[in-house]
Amino acid sequence: MDPLPPNVHVSKHPCLVAKLSQLRSKRTSAKEVKSLVHEIAIILGCEALAHAVSVAPGPTDETPLGFPYQTTSVLPETISLVPILRSGLGMVEAIQTLLPAPVPVHHLGLYREPISLEPVEYYNNLPDHSSATGQGASGLAVILDPVIATGGTCAAAIQTLREWGAQRVLVLSVLGAASGVARAAAEWPAGVEIWLAGVDAELTDRGMLKPGLGDVGDRLFLTIGK
Repeated sequence: MDPLPPNVHVSKHPCLVAKLSQLRSKRTSAKEVKSLVHEIAIILGCEALAHAVSVAPGPTDETPLGFPYQTTSVLPETISLVPILRSGLGMVEAIQTLLPAPVPVHHLGLYREPISLEPVEYYNNLPDHSSATGQGASGLAVILDPVIATGGTCAAAIQTLREWGAQRVLVLSVLGAASGVARAAAEWPAGVEIWLAGVDAELTDRGMLKPGLGDVGDRLFLTIGK
């Protein structure tokens, strides 16, 4: 497998590696899939956000014992979560738990056209996303998408957020194909960082990861075979 681009980071956390192995199994139930995606997102999010955000001093507050202390917050001040429908929804709660304050959640809906395997956008609720000024955009937009296969969907989401006016994009994904991850990382090398729990070397002729973990959306929402 060729070396990954410098803006791609693959976790080596032992617990994350073990949980990814459990998620791959066809015997893992839908309830367990949901829990594993959530737990993987928490560990991955901890690692990624440690690099993507910084601490900012805030005003003085007081402890219950009456001692003053300086509060802290994180920068950038504007952060948005952007789950890719449907499977990205399984990662939202984990990242919301990590962040010290509530942040907006904007949804993007994209699907792969079966023949070309290229992305087609069918839903976009970014505020003022059609505005050339990028009004309402985030300093940091966090894309949540459990699987990066061909990379087309992720690259399209990055392009959309860049046009919207996001200053930086952080992609959190459970598993990616090496070629697809490289494609997504090349969409905006200076503004994008991609963090994954694991990388597979191959894709099938249907654009699925090999060995992969199946369609995460179908496994989460019990729609296999629909």
